[in-house]
Amino acid sequence: MRWLTSAMTAVAVTVALTGAGQAQVVEKKTLTLEGARQVVATAIGEARRLNAPGAAIAVVDDGGNLVALERLDGTFAAGANISIGKARTAAIFKRPTKAFEDIIKNGRTAMVALSDFTPLQGGVPLMVGEEVVGAIGVSGAASAQQDEEIAQAGAAAAKTMKPGIAGTPLSRKVTFIDSQMVAAGFEKGKVLVNTGNYMVHASHREMDGLAEIHTLDTDLIYMLEGSATFVTGGTVPDAKVIEPNELRGSKIVGGESRRIVKGDVIVVPAGVPHLFADVQGPLNYYVVKVR
Repeated sequence: MRWLTSAMTAVAVTVALTGAGQAQVVEKKTLTLEGARQVVATAIGEARRLNAPGAAIAVVDDGGNLVALERLDGTFAAGANISIGKARTAAIFKRPTKAFEDIIKNGRTAMVALSDFTPLQGGVPLMVGEEVVGAIGVSGAASAQQDEEIAQAGAAAAKTMKPGIAGTPLSRKVTFIDSQMVAAGFEKGKVLVNTGNYMVHASHREMDGLAEIHTLDTDLIYMLEGSATFVTGGTVPDAKVIEPNELRGSKIVGGESRRIVKGDVIVVPAGVPHLFADVQGPLNYYVVKVR
């Protein structure tokens, strides 16, 4: 039996050499509740921009497990379950659900026999770098195309997420900005504080601005100096995405105009177009952006 012992030893050595230098455990990115909420908030902003208030929005992790769900007013009863199904399908297969809908339309109908499978467009994987960390599913908008657009907006927000350490406690550090730094900030406009959940901006303006839509942030504006016509609401026909959660356009159609002066406070909810016009400057104002 010595030959058997020698053979077993050779196999053991071969296996050991084959596995040498190969990782036994690897690190992976995991979607947090806060990250899922950010994706949902961005999707809600896009739904408002598209005037699609009846959407149901679901976010799952990379294993298809539900992390966050929002049902906007006016959605139909099955919307939540369908949005979860879309998100789960996109996460498990790591592909947009529209791809499966197209495959089935082209004749491969046998795919509908797969269990726990929702081949309807509106499900999109959430990517951080090259890694799938979850997926978003949307159902109940005015059309399947709107479901897709809202989901794509949420997926775009995921690409801006920053990795952190699990269990990191919230900071209790008090932020102090002295008067000289504040004054310097107002000279050209500067972000004074940015925590990720809120931002304080010392804003300076001497001319009219573009139409803006912040799909994730609510703006709290406090006027310090100067005056302007502030236009809110309506639509921005030529709105273009300049970065995730931010759109710009040349004008607002059908908005409400009001003259704003020193001491006025304005709250602009996320997704509402707004525009500074007829600026009598210099115009200085605080903006607190809250997510």
